[in-house]
Amino acid sequence: MPAERLLPTTEAEDLLALVRDIARDELAPHAAAHEESGTFPRDKFALLGKSGLLGLPYPERFGGGEQPYEVYLQALEEISSAWMSVGVGLSVHVMSSYALATFGSEEQRERWMPDLLEGAWLGAYALSESHAGSDAAALTTRATRSGDTYVVNGTKAWITHAGVADFYTLMARTADTGGKGVSCFFVPGSLPGIGAAHPERKMGLTGSITAQLQFTDVAVPAENLIGAEGDGLKIALSALDSGRLGISATAVGLAQAALDEAVAYAKQRTQFGRAIIDFQGLEFLLADMAAAVESARATYLAAARRRDRGLPFTRQAAIAKLVCTDAAMKVTTDAVQVLGGAGYTRDFPVERYMREAKVLQIFEGTNQIQRVVIGRELRR
Repeated sequence: MPAERLLPTTEAEDLLALVRDIARDELAPHAAAHEESGTFPRDKFALLGKSGLLGLPYPERFGGGEQPYEVYLQALEEISSAWMSVGVGLSVHVMSSYALATFGSEEQRERWMPDLLEGAWLGAYALSESHAGSDAAALTTRATRSGDTYVVNGTKAWITHAGVADFYTLMARTADTGGKGVSCFFVPGSLPGIGAAHPERKMGLTGSITAQLQFTDVAVPAENLIGAEGDGLKIALSALDSGRLGISATAVGLAQAALDEAVAYAKQRTQFGRAIIDFQGLEFLLADMAAAVESARATYLAAARRRDRGLPFTRQAAIAKLVCTDAAMKVTTDAVQVLGGAGYTRDFPVERYMREAKVLQIFEGTNQIQRVVIGRELRR
């Protein structure tokens, strides 16, 4: 059954109705085949762009939807419920656009934001490295100033959309001063010297490309520096606060899909002359799954509403990411249990949902890092 939503405006209600139609008609029917073949659905992102969904939280004057995060995240949840790879890709694109939208100059935003928000360009967020995942300040990819360009060399790891993105929000070292020596750049994907390794062989989200991203003497114009030199880590962490809310919403969408599949199966599957949903042991399991989904949704919405009101939300975003992704892992695992042997086969989508849920506890800050963030905020 569709999630019940309390939306702030009639415009938001109409928007969510459109999103549900696209999710049902254009995304869900194609998800299984693409995930089976590992094919990246670039055409679906073009569709989202034409439908105005790639820039929902950004200003209308640049082509965005100017929607509050409370609304954007619920649209993202609906998309993720239909096709997780597309939902994660949308979240990554919105996060990749954040640095330019929030810290870019007016000239930079007028030049690039329309292409980002209207679907002409798809983005990627290039922060992590093989030895600098949770410890972002340890990154070694270097941008060396040479006249009116920065020459970039280094390798990024675990980059969603590596090799297929039209732009990269790149964090690179411009000085040997730890976290204070990291800067942020807007890097068009067409620049010479940018290459992607063979995509990672993942257990889930196989329709989404994840790979190492290599920079070899890439000449990035100095005018593509976002903010000032040394602002990169501040920009990156700020983007991650909002990005973690995106991952929280995708997690709840996945959990909702698993719950819906489990309930539908339990209603039609009979044992001992009764639908299995009528057995209290299974009924209680489904009730706990529903409670986990709805409480997780409430957690990310509470954080989003703080963001929309301009209040600090770092701690709340970390809590949402922790709660929502743990809930997704539990609910998808329980959905497999509800379907029993059928749930362990690829004839039903719940085994894929379970595989997809695991990475949510890892990327954009592991859930152990979320606990570090929460603890640090409590000590302030």
